[in-house]
Amino acid sequence: MDDLLSEKEQIDQFRSWWKEYGAFVIGGIVIGVGILVGINYYQSSKLQAQVDASVAYESLVENLVDGDLEGAETLAEKIATDYPNTTYVGQSGLAMARLYMDKNRDQDAADALLAVVDGNADDGIKQIARLRLARIYIYQDKAQEVVDLLSGKASSAFEAAFNEVLGDAFTDLGRIAEAEDAYQKALLDPLSQGTVDQQLVQWKALDLPEPEVAEAIDADPANAEIAEPQAADVVESLESISEEDE
Repeated sequence: MDDLLSEKEQIDQFRSWWKEYGAFVIGGIVIGVGILVGINYYQSSKLQAQVDASVAYESLVENLVDGDLEGAETLAEKIATDYPNTTYVGQSGLAMARLYMDKNRDQDAADALLAVVDGNADDGIKQIARLRLARIYIYQDKAQEVVDLLSGKASSAFEAAFNEVLGDAFTDLGRIAEAEDAYQKALLDPLSQGTVDQQLVQWKALDLPEPEVAEAIDADPANAEIAEPQAADVVESLESISEEDE
C-alpha cells in the first residue's frame, strides 16, 4: 500500500511540475527545432548562392572573352548585389579590371581593383588585386600611391613581385637607394624565380643612376647628360654578360 501511495505521489508531483514548467519545455523544444531548421536552411541557401554566383561568373567570363563590356558589367553588378558573401565577387572584380584595361579604361580598372582590395575577398585575391592596381598606378604616374598601397602588405608568395613594383615606384620618385634595395630584395627572394622576370629586374637595378646623379637631375633636368656615360657603361656591361653566357 505504501508503494502504491508513493507511486501516486510521484505521479502527482510530476503532474504538478508539468503544469508549472511544461510550457517552458515545449517552448525549448520548439526553439531547438527552429534553430536546427534555420541552420539547415542557411547552409542550403549559402550553397545555392555559391552555385548561382558560379553560373553568373561563368557567363561573365564568356562576355569577357567576347569583349562584351556592357554584358560583363551587368553580371558583375548582379554578383556583387545578389551574392555579396561569395568568392565570386572578388574574382569578378579581377575579371572586370582585365576587360577595362583591354578597353583602355585604366581608371575604371583601377576602381574595380580597389573595390576588391577594400572588399571581403580572401587574402590571395586581395594580393593579386593590389599587385595589378599598383601596376596601373605606375602606368598612371602615381608612384606615391604605389608605395602607400604595397608597403608592408605583401605575403611571402607575393613579396618579390611587390618589391619589383615598389622599385619602379621609388625610381619614379627619385628615391634611388630605396629602389635599389627593393630590386635586390626581389632578386634575392627564394620565390622570385616563379613570380618575377629576374633578368628584367636586374636590368632595372643596373640602370639606376647613382644617388647623387639622381639628385642633380631632380634639381635640374639639364643635368641628365651627366648620367649618359653611366648608362652606356651599364649597356656595355650587360652586353658583355650576354656574350659570356653564349
